[in-house]
Amino acid sequence: MSDGIELYYEEEGAGFPLVMLHGLMWSGMTFQREIDRLKAHYRVIALDSRGHGKSGKPPVYTWQDHVQDVIALLDTIGIESCYLLGASMGSYIAQGVAIAVPRRIKKLVLIAPKSNGLTSSMQEMLERHAGAMKDLALEDQIGRAFSYMFHNQAAVRKALTDWHTGQVTLNDPQEQAAANKALEGFDFRHDLKNVTAQTLVISGKHDGLNPPERGREVALLIPDSAFVEFQHSGHAPSIEEPERFLEEITNFLASAVESKMSI
Repeated sequence: MSDGIELYYEEEGAGFPLVMLHGLMWSGMTFQREIDRLKAHYRVIALDSRGHGKSGKPPVYTWQDHVQDVIALLDTIGIESCYLLGASMGSYIAQGVAIAVPRRIKKLVLIAPKSNGLTSSMQEMLERHAGAMKDLALEDQIGRAFSYMFHNQAAVRKALTDWHTGQVTLNDPQEQAAANKALEGFDFRHDLKNVTAQTLVISGKHDGLNPPERGREVALLIPDSAFVEFQHSGHAPSIEEPERFLEEITNFLASAVESKMSI
């Protein structure tokens, strides 16, 4: 419970805590492949962010609410410090948490991140390509959006089909609007210097939502960080290059960051 909103999470495994934060419209169970591999070494906690999955869905909330929800979760289940992983929207929340309670986050993994945004990345992308998409049918618009977002589109489509079947994604239009609205107007650029966690930033070369230059900016602003660009991925490196993704994550969590930036 955070600010009167019930939060749903699942946890598996034992060891040092690893909290995982999903992307916009998804839920914690989008990390199931990673959970299955990491639970042998970590206490993995996958949170459904407010407005998503099985957590409460208020009509209005903000990115600050998301940040406080994670801190409330740590307090409630007695986690003094943890590793924190966030993808896309989850990476924004994770940055906010690492700034708000730096001593509690020992390692930080940011996937397809950006440091600031006046609106959601999806809204930015749709506005940027409005001219090319305005005369397309809905199905063709979706296909065009996928071409901007992902490199391995077949893998992403299969994952989305599986998640829809398992009711993992957010489908209600009003809930989608509230989730998008919550991402407006954050800017961590001034405060990322205060992050003390060892940090790994992963971006996909073909990501039209949060391009690699946004990930590089985040890595440059965090003192102890490394940046990796996946050459065959767009906005979903964990799906588009799953084995490399798991290798990068497991190696990072098991050892210290040795270099400032590597591509």
